[in-house]
Amino acid sequence: MSDETAGVTSDSSDGSNGQGSTAAKPAKKESFFHRLYVGTGAVDIVGSRKRWYLFFALLLLVCIGSMIFRGFNVGIEFEGGTQIQLPAHGSHGQITQDQVIKSFNTALGEAPAETQTVGTGNAATIQTRSETLTADQVAKVKKQIFEDLGPIGSNGKAGEQAISDSAVSASWGDEISRQALIALGVFLVAVVIFLAIYFDTRMAFAALISLLHDIVVTAGVYSLVGFEVTPATVIGLLTILGFSLYDTVVVFDKVRENTRGLLGLSRRTYPEAANLALNQTLMRSFNTAFIALLPILGLLIVGYILLGSGTLQDLALVQLTGTLVGVLSSVALATPLLVDFKMRDPQYRQQAERVAARRAKAAKREAADDDFDAADEDQLAAELRKEKAMAAAAGVPARHPKQRPSGKKKR
Repeated sequence: MSDETAGVTSDSSDGSNGQGSTAAKPAKKESFFHRLYVGTGAVDIVGSRKRWYLFFALLLLVCIGSMIFRGFNVGIEFEGGTQIQLPAHGSHGQITQDQVIKSFNTALGEAPAETQTVGTGNAATIQTRSETLTADQVAKVKKQIFEDLGPIGSNGKAGEQAISDSAVSASWGDEISRQALIALGVFLVAVVIFLAIYFDTRMAFAALISLLHDIVVTAGVYSLVGFEVTPATVIGLLTILGFSLYDTVVVFDKVRENTRGLLGLSRRTYPEAANLALNQTLMRSFNTAFIALLPILGLLIVGYILLGSGTLQDLALVQLTGTLVGVLSSVALATPLLVDFKMRDPQYRQQAERVAARRAKAAKREAADDDFDAADEDQLAAELRKEKAMAAAAGVPARHPKQRPSGKKKR
Protein backbone atom coordinates (compact mmCIF):
# COMPACT_ATOMS: atom_id res chain seq x y z
CA MET A 1 0.00 0.00 0.00
CA SER A 2 1.33 3.42 -0.93
CA ASP A 3 1.74 6.33 1.46
CA GLU A 4 -1.12 8.24 -0.10
CA THR A 5 -3.45 5.24 0.23
CA ALA A 6 -2.44 4.81 3.83
CA GLY A 7 -3.13 8.48 4.44
CA VAL A 8 -6.61 8.18 2.92
CA THR A 9 -7.46 5.17 5.02
CA SER A 10 -6.35 6.79 8.25
CA ASP A 11 -8.14 10.03 7.51
CA SER A 12 -11.43 8.40 6.58
CA SER A 13 -11.44 6.10 9.57
CA ASP A 14 -11.15 8.80 12.21
CA GLY A 15 -14.84 9.74 11.75
CA SER A 16 -14.27 13.46 11.37
CA ASN A 17 -15.54 14.26 7.86
CA GLY A 18 -15.11 13.22 4.27
CA GLN A 19 -12.84 16.06 3.31
CA GLY A 20 -9.80 14.64 5.07
CA SER A 21 -9.89 11.52 2.94
CA THR A 22 -8.86 13.26 -0.27
CA ALA A 23 -5.22 13.89 0.69
CA ALA A 24 -2.50 12.42 2.83
CA LYS A 25 -1.41 14.07 6.05
CA PRO A 26 1.48 16.50 5.53
CA ALA A 27 4.86 15.25 6.70
CA LYS A 28 6.20 16.70 9.93
CA LYS A 29 8.67 19.50 9.26
CA GLU A 30 12.14 18.83 10.63
CA SER A 31 13.64 21.40 13.01
CA PHE A 32 16.63 23.54 12.11
CA PHE A 33 18.92 21.81 14.60
CA HIS A 34 17.89 18.36 13.36
CA ARG A 35 18.67 19.33 9.76
CA LEU A 36 21.93 20.90 10.92
CA TYR A 37 23.00 17.72 12.69
CA VAL A 38 22.05 15.29 9.91
CA GLY A 39 23.36 17.64 7.19
CA THR A 40 20.29 18.03 5.00
CA GLY A 41 20.86 21.68 4.11
CA ALA A 42 20.00 23.73 7.17
CA VAL A 43 22.46 26.54 6.33
CA ASP A 44 22.78 28.12 2.90
CA ILE A 45 26.44 29.14 3.00
CA VAL A 46 27.10 29.06 -0.73
CA GLY A 47 23.93 30.98 -1.54
CA SER A 48 24.96 33.82 0.78
CA ARG A 49 28.64 33.75 -0.21
CA LYS A 50 28.70 37.42 -1.17
CA ARG A 51 27.96 38.32 2.45
CA TRP A 52 30.75 36.02 3.59
CA TYR A 53 33.12 37.63 1.08
CA LEU A 54 32.24 41.04 2.54
CA PHE A 55 32.85 39.75 6.08
CA PHE A 56 36.25 38.27 5.20
CA ALA A 57 37.22 41.38 3.23
CA LEU A 58 36.47 43.63 6.22
CA LEU A 59 38.35 41.26 8.53
CA LEU A 60 41.39 41.30 6.26
CA LEU A 61 41.21 45.07 5.95
CA VAL A 62 41.24 45.51 9.73
CA CYS A 63 44.11 43.03 10.19
CA ILE A 64 46.26 44.48 7.41
CA GLY A 65 45.58 48.02 8.66
CA SER A 66 46.65 47.03 12.17
CA MET A 67 49.85 45.43 10.90
CA ILE A 68 50.70 48.55 8.88
CA PHE A 69 49.85 51.26 11.40
CA ARG A 70 50.11 49.47 14.75
CA GLY A 71 52.82 46.96 13.99
CA PHE A 72 53.84 43.97 16.12
CA ASN A 73 55.08 43.58 19.65
CA VAL A 74 58.13 41.58 18.63
CA GLY A 75 60.11 39.69 21.23
CA ILE A 76 63.69 40.18 22.21
CA GLU A 77 64.71 37.36 19.86
CA PHE A 78 63.81 39.53 16.85
CA GLU A 79 64.84 42.99 18.08
CA GLY A 80 67.86 41.97 20.10
CA GLY A 81 68.65 43.26 23.56
CA THR A 82 69.06 42.15 27.15
CA GLN A 83 66.48 40.41 29.31
CA ILE A 84 66.69 40.25 33.11
CA GLN A 85 64.46 37.84 35.02
CA LEU A 86 63.87 37.47 38.75
CA PRO A 87 61.38 35.69 41.04
CA ALA A 88 58.30 37.67 42.06
CA HIS A 89 58.93 36.88 45.76
CA GLY A 90 61.50 38.76 47.80
CA SER A 91 62.70 39.12 51.35
CA HIS A 92 60.40 42.12 51.76
CA GLY A 93 57.32 40.36 50.34
CA GLN A 94 55.74 40.26 46.91
CA ILE A 95 57.72 42.05 44.19
CA THR A 96 55.77 44.19 41.73
CA GLN A 97 56.60 45.39 38.24
CA ASP A 98 56.74 49.01 39.39
CA GLN A 99 59.39 48.14 41.98
CA VAL A 100 61.56 46.43 39.37
CA ILE A 101 61.19 49.39 36.98
CA LYS A 102 62.19 51.77 39.79
CA SER A 103 65.31 49.73 40.64
CA PHE A 104 66.28 49.52 36.96
CA ASN A 105 65.85 53.28 36.59
CA THR A 106 67.93 53.91 39.69
CA ALA A 107 70.77 51.78 38.37
CA LEU A 108 70.96 53.12 34.79
CA GLY A 109 68.93 56.32 34.81
CA GLU A 110 66.37 54.99 32.32
CA ALA A 111 63.41 52.63 32.41
CA PRO A 112 63.43 49.24 30.65
CA ALA A 113 61.65 48.87 27.33
CA GLU A 114 59.17 46.32 28.70
CA THR A 115 58.37 44.68 32.02
CA GLN A 116 55.90 41.85 32.54
CA THR A 117 54.90 39.21 35.09
CA VAL A 118 54.89 35.62 33.90
CA GLY A 119 53.10 32.84 35.76
CA THR A 120 51.25 32.82 39.06
CA GLY A 121 51.85 31.73 42.62
CA ASN A 122 55.28 30.46 43.58
CA ALA A 123 56.22 30.10 39.90
CA ALA A 124 55.65 33.77 39.13
CA THR A 125 58.59 35.69 37.70
CA ILE A 126 59.16 39.25 36.49
CA GLN A 127 60.94 39.86 33.20
CA THR A 128 62.41 43.15 31.99
CA ARG A 129 63.62 43.79 28.45
CA SER A 130 65.85 46.62 27.35
CA GLU A 131 68.39 47.54 24.73
CA THR A 132 71.59 45.56 24.67
CA LEU A 133 73.47 46.22 27.92
CA THR A 134 77.15 45.78 28.66
CA ALA A 135 78.36 43.35 31.31
CA ASP A 136 78.98 46.22 33.75
CA GLN A 137 75.47 47.59 33.22
CA VAL A 138 73.91 44.18 33.77
CA ALA A 139 75.89 43.69 37.00
CA LYS A 140 74.86 47.15 38.18
CA VAL A 141 71.16 46.47 37.56
CA LYS A 142 71.26 43.07 39.27
CA LYS A 143 73.03 44.54 42.30
CA GLN A 144 70.49 47.36 42.60
CA ILE A 145 67.52 44.96 42.30
CA PHE A 146 69.01 42.68 44.97
CA GLU A 147 69.61 45.56 47.38
CA ASP A 148 66.10 46.98 46.90
CA LEU A 149 63.97 43.86 46.61
CA GLY A 150 66.02 40.83 47.73
CA PRO A 151 64.50 38.22 45.39
CA ILE A 152 64.38 34.69 46.79
CA GLY A 153 65.72 31.90 44.58
CA SER A 154 64.70 28.26 44.26
CA ASN A 155 66.88 27.37 47.28
CA GLY A 156 64.71 29.58 49.49
CA LYS A 157 67.45 32.17 50.08
CA ALA A 158 67.82 35.71 48.78
CA GLY A 159 70.81 36.41 46.56
CA GLU A 160 71.94 37.84 43.26
CA GLN A 161 72.06 34.28 41.88
CA ALA A 162 68.24 34.36 41.78
CA ILE A 163 68.45 37.09 39.12
CA SER A 164 69.28 35.81 35.63
CA ASP A 165 70.08 37.65 32.44
CA SER A 166 70.25 36.77 28.75
CA ALA A 167 71.43 38.68 25.70
CA VAL A 168 70.11 38.00 22.22
CA SER A 169 71.42 39.36 18.93
CA ALA A 170 68.90 40.70 16.43
CA SER A 171 70.59 38.67 13.69
CA TRP A 172 69.40 35.47 15.39
CA GLY A 173 65.78 36.62 15.10
CA ASP A 174 66.33 37.59 11.48
CA GLU A 175 67.64 34.09 10.74
CA ILE A 176 64.59 32.53 12.43
CA SER A 177 62.27 34.74 10.36
CA ARG A 178 64.07 33.91 7.12
CA GLN A 179 63.93 30.17 7.76
CA ALA A 180 60.24 30.43 8.69
CA LEU A 181 59.41 32.25 5.46
CA ILE A 182 61.28 29.63 3.43
CA ALA A 183 59.38 26.85 5.22
CA LEU A 184 56.09 28.66 4.61
CA GLY A 185 56.83 29.08 0.91
CA VAL A 186 57.79 25.43 0.47
CA PHE A 187 54.66 24.35 2.36
CA LEU A 188 52.33 26.45 0.20
CA VAL A 189 53.91 25.21 -3.04
CA ALA A 190 53.62 21.61 -1.87
CA VAL A 191 49.96 22.19 -0.93
CA VAL A 192 49.11 23.57 -4.37
CA ILE A 193 50.82 20.66 -6.14
CA PHE A 194 49.18 18.05 -3.92
CA LEU A 195 45.66 19.48 -4.27
CA ALA A 196 46.07 20.01 -8.01
CA ILE A 197 46.93 16.32 -8.40
CA TYR A 198 44.43 14.95 -5.87
CA PHE A 199 41.54 17.26 -6.84
CA ASP A 200 42.04 19.90 -9.55
CA THR A 201 43.68 23.31 -9.97
CA ARG A 202 40.56 25.25 -8.99
CA MET A 203 40.32 23.45 -5.68
CA ALA A 204 44.05 24.01 -5.16
CA PHE A 205 43.78 27.77 -5.65
CA ALA A 206 40.69 28.00 -3.43
CA ALA A 207 42.55 26.18 -0.64
CA LEU A 208 45.63 28.37 -1.15
CA ILE A 209 43.59 31.56 -0.80
CA SER A 210 42.02 30.16 2.37
CA LEU A 211 45.45 29.35 3.84
CA LEU A 212 46.80 32.82 3.05
CA HIS A 213 43.71 34.30 4.70
CA ASP A 214 44.39 32.27 7.86
CA ILE A 215 48.00 33.49 8.01
CA VAL A 216 47.10 37.16 7.56
CA VAL A 217 44.20 37.10 10.05
CA THR A 218 46.19 35.26 12.72
CA ALA A 219 49.05 37.73 12.35
CA GLY A 220 46.56 40.60 12.41
CA VAL A 221 45.03 39.36 15.66
CA TYR A 222 48.50 39.38 17.24
CA SER A 223 48.95 42.95 16.06
CA LEU A 224 45.52 44.05 17.32
CA VAL A 225 45.77 42.43 20.76
CA GLY A 226 49.46 43.18 21.23
CA PHE A 227 50.66 39.62 21.90
CA GLU A 228 54.43 39.29 21.85
CA VAL A 229 55.74 37.67 18.69
CA THR A 230 58.45 35.13 19.50
CA PRO A 231 60.01 32.18 17.64
CA ALA A 232 57.42 29.98 19.37
CA THR A 233 54.72 32.11 17.75
CA VAL A 234 56.23 31.50 14.32
CA ILE A 235 56.36 27.75 14.98
CA GLY A 236 52.76 27.75 16.16
CA LEU A 237 51.69 29.66 13.04
CA LEU A 238 53.17 26.95 10.82
CA THR A 239 51.40 24.20 12.77
CA ILE A 240 47.91 25.68 12.37
CA LEU A 241 48.21 25.58 8.58
CA GLY A 242 48.10 21.80 8.70
CA PHE A 243 44.81 21.86 10.61
CA SER A 244 43.26 24.38 8.24
CA LEU A 245 44.36 22.34 5.22
CA TYR A 246 42.98 19.13 6.73
CA ASP A 247 39.54 20.65 7.27
CA THR A 248 39.51 22.09 3.75
CA VAL A 249 40.44 18.74 2.20
CA VAL A 250 37.62 17.01 4.10
CA VAL A 251 35.05 19.46 2.73
CA PHE A 252 36.46 19.34 -0.80
CA ASP A 253 36.42 15.55 -0.81
CA LYS A 254 32.70 15.60 0.02
CA VAL A 255 32.11 18.24 -2.67
CA ARG A 256 33.82 16.03 -5.23
CA GLU A 257 31.70 13.06 -4.15
CA ASN A 258 28.45 15.03 -4.46
CA THR A 259 29.33 16.51 -7.85
CA ARG A 260 30.61 13.36 -9.55
CA GLY A 261 28.77 13.05 -12.89
CA LEU A 262 26.84 16.26 -12.23
CA LEU A 263 27.18 17.60 -15.78
CA GLY A 264 24.99 14.80 -17.09
CA LEU A 265 22.23 15.40 -14.53
CA SER A 266 19.59 18.09 -14.07
CA ARG A 267 18.57 17.50 -10.47
CA ARG A 268 20.70 20.20 -8.79
CA THR A 269 23.33 22.76 -9.73
CA TYR A 270 26.98 22.77 -8.70
CA PRO A 271 26.44 25.49 -6.03
CA GLU A 272 23.59 23.46 -4.53
CA ALA A 273 25.61 20.25 -4.50
CA ALA A 274 28.56 22.07 -2.91
CA ASN A 275 26.32 23.63 -0.28
CA LEU A 276 24.89 20.20 0.53
CA ALA A 277 28.44 18.88 0.97
CA LEU A 278 29.18 21.76 3.33
CA ASN A 279 26.14 20.93 5.45
CA GLN A 280 27.06 17.26 5.49
CA THR A 281 30.53 18.07 6.86
CA LEU A 282 29.61 21.11 8.96
CA MET A 283 29.10 19.32 12.27
CA ARG A 284 32.22 17.26 11.65
CA SER A 285 34.26 20.44 11.14
CA PHE A 286 32.86 22.06 14.28
CA ASN A 287 33.33 18.92 16.38
CA THR A 288 36.90 18.51 15.13
CA ALA A 289 37.68 22.13 15.97
CA PHE A 290 36.12 21.75 19.42
CA ILE A 291 38.18 18.63 20.18
CA ALA A 292 41.32 20.36 18.90
CA LEU A 293 40.68 23.38 21.13
CA LEU A 294 40.50 21.31 24.32
CA PRO A 295 44.24 20.45 24.51
CA ILE A 296 45.10 23.96 23.33
CA LEU A 297 43.11 25.45 26.21
CA GLY A 298 44.77 22.96 28.54
CA LEU A 299 48.17 24.05 27.22
CA LEU A 300 47.24 27.68 27.80
CA ILE A 301 45.83 27.22 31.30
CA VAL A 302 48.18 24.62 32.73
CA GLY A 303 51.32 25.59 30.85
CA TYR A 304 51.11 29.33 31.18
CA ILE A 305 48.94 30.19 34.18
CA LEU A 306 50.07 27.36 36.46
CA LEU A 307 53.62 26.68 35.26
CA GLY A 308 54.42 30.21 34.13
CA SER A 309 56.01 29.26 30.82
CA GLY A 310 56.00 32.07 28.28
CA THR A 311 56.85 29.68 25.43
CA LEU A 312 53.72 27.61 26.10
CA GLN A 313 51.71 30.82 26.14
CA ASP A 314 52.95 31.78 22.69
CA LEU A 315 52.24 28.33 21.26
CA ALA A 316 48.76 28.15 22.79
CA LEU A 317 47.66 31.63 21.74
CA VAL A 318 48.65 31.27 18.10
CA GLN A 319 47.08 27.80 17.87
CA LEU A 320 43.88 28.98 19.52
CA THR A 321 43.55 31.88 17.10
CA GLY A 322 44.56 29.85 14.05
CA THR A 323 42.20 26.96 14.79
CA LEU A 324 39.16 29.22 15.05
CA VAL A 325 40.10 31.15 11.92
CA GLY A 326 41.01 27.98 10.03
CA VAL A 327 37.71 26.18 10.57
CA LEU A 328 35.76 29.32 9.64
CA SER A 329 37.67 29.88 6.40
CA SER A 330 37.52 26.24 5.31
CA VAL A 331 33.72 26.29 5.62
CA ALA A 332 32.70 29.81 4.58
CA LEU A 333 35.54 30.88 2.27
CA ALA A 334 37.26 27.97 0.51
CA THR A 335 34.11 26.24 -0.80
CA PRO A 336 32.33 29.45 -1.95
CA LEU A 337 35.51 30.40 -3.83
CA LEU A 338 35.57 26.96 -5.41
CA VAL A 339 31.94 27.42 -6.54
CA ASP A 340 32.75 30.74 -8.19
CA PHE A 341 35.77 29.22 -9.94
CA LYS A 342 33.69 26.30 -11.20
CA MET A 343 30.80 28.46 -12.39
CA ARG A 344 33.16 30.29 -14.75
CA ASP A 345 33.26 27.08 -16.77
CA PRO A 346 30.60 27.19 -19.56
CA GLN A 347 29.76 23.53 -18.94
CA TYR A 348 28.61 24.19 -15.39
CA ARG A 349 26.69 27.29 -16.44
CA GLN A 350 24.87 25.31 -19.13
CA GLN A 351 24.10 22.57 -16.63
CA ALA A 352 22.64 25.18 -14.27
CA GLU A 353 20.47 26.48 -17.11
CA ARG A 354 19.17 22.96 -17.74
CA VAL A 355 18.31 22.60 -14.06
CA ALA A 356 16.46 25.93 -14.12
CA ALA A 357 14.56 24.95 -17.29
CA ARG A 358 13.56 21.60 -15.80
CA ARG A 359 12.29 23.26 -12.64
CA ALA A 360 10.43 25.91 -14.59
CA LYS A 361 8.71 23.20 -16.62
CA ALA A 362 7.77 21.30 -13.46
CA ALA A 363 6.47 24.48 -11.85
CA LYS A 364 4.40 25.28 -14.95
CA ARG A 365 2.91 21.81 -14.95
CA GLU A 366 2.11 22.06 -11.25
CA ALA A 367 0.56 25.48 -11.74
CA ALA A 368 -1.63 24.09 -14.54
CA ASP A 369 -2.85 21.36 -12.21
CA ASP A 370 -3.54 23.93 -9.51
CA ASP A 371 -5.60 26.05 -11.94
CA PHE A 372 -8.27 23.32 -12.28
CA ASP A 373 -11.55 24.43 -10.68
CA ALA A 374 -14.02 21.64 -9.88
CA ALA A 375 -16.85 24.18 -9.69
CA ASP A 376 -16.33 25.19 -13.32
CA GLU A 377 -18.75 23.03 -15.38
CA ASP A 378 -16.81 23.44 -18.63
CA GLN A 379 -13.50 22.35 -17.04
CA LEU A 380 -15.26 19.53 -15.22
CA ALA A 381 -16.92 18.29 -18.43
CA ALA A 382 -13.61 18.42 -20.28
CA GLU A 383 -11.89 16.44 -17.56
CA LEU A 384 -14.71 13.86 -17.55
CA ARG A 385 -14.47 13.43 -21.30
CA LYS A 386 -10.71 13.00 -21.02
CA GLU A 387 -11.12 10.39 -18.30
CA LYS A 388 -13.79 8.48 -20.33
CA ALA A 389 -11.56 8.50 -23.39
CA MET A 390 -8.63 7.19 -21.38
CA ALA A 391 -10.81 4.52 -19.73
CA ALA A 392 -12.23 3.45 -23.12
CA ALA A 393 -8.76 3.24 -24.60
CA ALA A 394 -7.60 1.17 -21.68
CA GLY A 395 -10.60 -1.20 -22.01
CA VAL A 396 -10.16 -1.99 -25.72
CA PRO A 397 -8.37 -5.31 -26.12
CA ALA A 398 -5.18 -5.25 -28.05
CA ARG A 399 -5.45 -6.24 -31.67
CA HIS A 400 -3.33 -9.16 -32.82
CA PRO A 401 -2.81 -9.98 -36.51
CA LYS A 402 -4.27 -13.30 -37.61
CA GLN A 403 -1.76 -16.06 -38.05
CA ARG A 404 -1.98 -17.90 -41.36
CA PRO A 405 -1.73 -21.67 -41.05
CA SER A 406 1.53 -23.11 -42.09
CA GLY A 407 1.69 -25.48 -44.99
CA LYS A 408 0.44 -25.42 -48.55
CA LYS A 409 -2.84 -23.82 -49.52
CA LYS A 410 -5.61 -26.08 -50.80
CA ARG A 411 -6.50 -25.57 -54.39
